[in-house]
This record gives sequence, structure tokens and C-alpha cells, in this order.
Amino acid sequence: MSDVAENKNKADENKKPRNPGVLKITQSILAGALGVQSDKRRKEDFSSHSAGPYIIAGLIFAGLFVGGLILVVNLVLAGQ
Repeated sequence: MSDVAENKNKADENKKPRNPGVLKITQSILAGALGVQSDKRRKEDFSSHSAGPYIIAGLIFAGLFVGGLILVVNLVLAGQ
């Protein structure tokens, strides 16, 4: 019984972290932006192979956020 548990632990250690999907990256970016991301999810994000998808998604989010703010300000100022 001990051998089975030991082999399972070795198999778990040898597993490579999977590449995150679009939904997981989006959820991580939004949770991070709101400041509500769990410690478990943060560790999963940092254990992925590449930071590239997170950087790209973060830049897209920041651009959309700033663009949205500019749009709202322009709409408010146009109404005056």
C-alpha cells in the first residue's frame, strides 16, 4: 500500500504544469485587478511555463480599461 502512495506522489511531482486556458487567464487578470485573487490561484499562475499570456492579457485589459475611462469622460463632458 505504501508503494502505491509513493508512486502516486512521484507521478504528481513529475507532472508538468499545464498551459492555462483563455478563461483561466481572464479570470486571473480580473481577480488580480480587483484585488480578490486567492493565494492558491496566484501560486498556480506563477507555476505556469510562461508569463507571456498573462502579460499580453494584462496589457489588453489595461488598454480596454483606460479606453473605457476616456469614453466615459468624453460622454460626461459632451453632456455639459
